[in-house]
Amino acid sequence: MKILVLSDTHIPIAAQDLPQEIYKAIEGVDMIFHAGDLIGADVLDKLRSLKETKAVCGNMDSKELCMALKTKEVINIGKFKIGLIHGYGAPSEIMPTVRREFDKIDVLDFGHSHAAMNVKKDGILYFNPGSPTDKIFASKNSYGILEVTDKKVEGTIIEL
Repeated sequence: MKILVLSDTHIPIAAQDLPQEIYKAIEGVDMIFHAGDLIGADVLDKLRSLKETKAVCGNMDSKELCMALKTKEVINIGKFKIGLIHGYGAPSEIMPTVRREFDKIDVLDFGHSHAAMNVKKDGILYFNPGSPTDKIFASKNSYGILEVTDKKVEGTIIEL
């Protein structure tokens, strides 16, 4: 299974829409994850019209959007448990902060820092796709791809 992973899209504040490269990439995936800070529901509705989409609320999302979305979720894909959360607090402490939110997981997909991360630590893949629209805390815009097989989960960060 191939999953396109987004976070911190901040639409319509950082951009009016997602980069066209992302829409092209969506054609080749099975599912979409969004780790929060969508800002408005329009981008979520658009993503859901294209592929099955799992999303969580971020700290910048509207009250209405946060009422419709969970703050965190565990998604089971095959034998793997993937934790999806936006994150909060200082970017320098983001890994331990988001890790405390989940019990047993194999992958921790998060956002908040806008800085892409694809690191395996203590048996967990920490995966932050960065932001495809906002470079406030990163030098490049990016998104991610998670590939799940029967044996493993691998992440790839794609710079825009």
